[in-house]
Amino acid sequence: MEIFVESVILASRWLLVVFYIGLGLALALYAVSFGFKLWDFASHLIGLDETETILKILGLIDAALIASLVVMVIISGYENFVSRFDNEDDVRWLGQIDAGSLKIKVASTIVAISSIHLLQIFLNVPKYTDNQIMWHTILHVTFIASALFLALIDRISKNPSKEKASDL
Repeated sequence: MEIFVESVILASRWLLVVFYIGLGLALALYAVSFGFKLWDFASHLIGLDETETILKILGLIDAALIASLVVMVIISGYENFVSRFDNEDDVRWLGQIDAGSLKIKVASTIVAISSIHLLQIFLNVPKYTDNQIMWHTILHVTFIASALFLALIDRISKNPSKEKASDL
């Protein structure tokens, strides 16, 4: 009975593939959305002032960061939780991304996306109330603090403690 339960639990990791395929499809749809944003930017470029141009470019950078985040989660998640990729030459860099590193990369990307959003808000200050600006800033600082704590926890967990080192 124990072997059967363990086999079912181990096999359940393959259910994650549905999520990764779904994220891949969502990424394809997001690529279409990016294409529309790029077309809108290119078709209105002549009439945009400098601030509007910067805002459009920041929107494109934001989209690229989000797409990179999705790819990072798909590939690293599959590699860490489902199965190793067969063609090691194409994905050699994946061995360096464990679950802890993935969390830090995700948090860093979220901070970068939040930074872009905050910059967009600061470039459009008249469109926002003081209260909205305050809450966006607080949220951004929260993302930064979370990323720093994740990095600290990862660093502590990867460094052997002095007690463990003395036991050797």
